[in-house]
Amino acid sequence: MLRREQISGESSTTDQRLLDSRGSTDWVHTDPWRVLRIQSEFVEGFGLLAELGRAVSVFGSARTRPEHPEYAIARELGNAIARAGYAVITGGGPGAMEAANHGAVEAGGKSVGLGIELPFEQRLNDWVDVGINFRYFFARKTMFVKYAQAFVILPGGFGTLDELFEALTLVQTRKVTKFPVILFGEQYWSGLLDWIRGTMLPEGKIGPADLDLIHVTSSVDEVVKIILESDLERSAQEVSEQAAHAEARASGANDAQ
Repeated sequence: MLRREQISGESSTTDQRLLDSRGSTDWVHTDPWRVLRIQSEFVEGFGLLAELGRAVSVFGSARTRPEHPEYAIARELGNAIARAGYAVITGGGPGAMEAANHGAVEAGGKSVGLGIELPFEQRLNDWVDVGINFRYFFARKTMFVKYAQAFVILPGGFGTLDELFEALTLVQTRKVTKFPVILFGEQYWSGLLDWIRGTMLPEGKIGPADLDLIHVTSSVDEVVKIILESDLERSAQEVSEQAAHAEARASGANDAQ
């Protein structure tokens, strides 16, 4: 509803403007139209990944060169995750993402890439078997979280840090079912962890229990072990919760009688 000076004075109706082929095409760039584009990204993402099965999201720098030791580690990591029975989800770009996808393909696993439209870097790398390109970061992030049982964070830059803290925030606030957030590369992450423990915790910005949300390792085998143990723990918890719900329903039925 518009009143007084908010009325534009436009005499045409909405239907008339919709059906009229004349005039400006600026309407396709308006916010209401963008809502439909955003909706389509969620629909496409959910449709593509709905039957993916167990998966692990792996993040890391797009700038990691193939000759760098971290590239070989990411490839080994993707291979090990796939051999453990999980699909490997990355941002679909070059560098560490490409390496993890490459490792997954070598192991005969599912290799997923969730790309993003950027003014620089990147197309989906050649080792992505199931891929989708997004316009919007937030739609893409939803796919990373919704379809993963764990996050593995390789050395990276601002984008990697963004994904790390997004995951930690969602787990901390219980917006997602608890899953492990694993920092790979103890030396690379030591400065950040020292600041979290030495500044954030004493200042009361986080609690002691929040430190337990972060796993740190430089071992590929340890990464897989953490993921598998977390999966078993989550499965046992789900069974326990289902039993409790069934018992509550049975008790309610008996009370009603």
